[in-house]
Amino acid sequence: MKKIFALLVLLLGGLSNTIALAQEELHVFIWSEYMDEAKMSQDFEAATGIKVKIDRYESNEDMIAKLQAGGVRQYDIIVPSDFVMPSLIHLGLIQKLDHSKIPNLHNLSKKFKTADYDPGNVYSVGYQWGTVGLMYNKEKISDADVASWSILFDPAKKPGNFYLIDSVREMMGIALDALGYDFNSTKPEELKAAVDLLVATKKRSGCMGFKGGVGGKNDVVAGVANAAIVYNGDAIQAIADAPDKFGFIVPKEGSVIWIDSMCIPAEAPNVAAAHKWINWILEPQVGAELSNYNHYASPNEASIPYLDKADLANPGVWPPSETMASLSFAKDLGDQMKMIDQAWTMVKSK
Repeated sequence: MKKIFALLVLLLGGLSNTIALAQEELHVFIWSEYMDEAKMSQDFEAATGIKVKIDRYESNEDMIAKLQAGGVRQYDIIVPSDFVMPSLIHLGLIQKLDHSKIPNLHNLSKKFKTADYDPGNVYSVGYQWGTVGLMYNKEKISDADVASWSILFDPAKKPGNFYLIDSVREMMGIALDALGYDFNSTKPEELKAAVDLLVATKKRSGCMGFKGGVGGKNDVVAGVANAAIVYNGDAIQAIADAPDKFGFIVPKEGSVIWIDSMCIPAEAPNVAAAHKWINWILEPQVGAELSNYNHYASPNEASIPYLDKADLANPGVWPPSETMASLSFAKDLGDQMKMIDQAWTMVKSK
């Protein structure tokens, strides 16, 4: 009997160790091409002993749908955009952070500690920030032509093949900007005008429809399209390899400025590892490595001395004051977001 008992203890102990080992895995759900996945995973494991598993998404809508379909219990870290944060909080899809486990939080720039969507970083910590603009082939379209969004929206202009971005707030807001309206407008007549503009544009010869930022960028690089509305970091990465061939600009009518943040899903399986990841990303040199790879601006003030000097001087990464003045944050629209969603449905279905 003693031998049987000892064997059971041994087996149960082994099972416990197996479970413990299984728990020491961090499951990250993040935008594609948003970090040097192999190196950062290896570096985090070397620093903490925790393995990293990564899944990717191409839009906030896809990410939220996955969370609601059970991903809230599958992932430890997600990286949503600022304008969906109120929905994530309201739906109970993310949990409050334990600041005692994130001592590097003090490295975050002050302006990212007071964001309207999450003042005090109760649920989120800034990851990267940037803009949305137009990536274009300089051999096909002149710098002067891309100074205005009319290069895509004016039927008299002939840019060749191009993509609109497949993201509701960015695309609807840019259409509103191009018409001279407020990026966050919910006025029915202005939304209708934006819908009409986008429907007419997508039916134009040369418009290849809607595509995620990375996909649009890849098709410009491949020569499939001459232009695409993309996230600035995606464009800057490609331009670095061929600066004479490709360009990026925020047209004069304006666009969006966004902040992506690290959050922990409400039922994350490894909350402790998630806090360690957030704290590690906030290390000055880790934050700089992240931005130097993806060419987005860092909300980590302590990382600035380690950032690539070329990026710091690049207006596509760190916009000048005149560009900043034309940029808008996508505000929390509350119940009025239904109007934006309905307008987007009309755009995509016509």
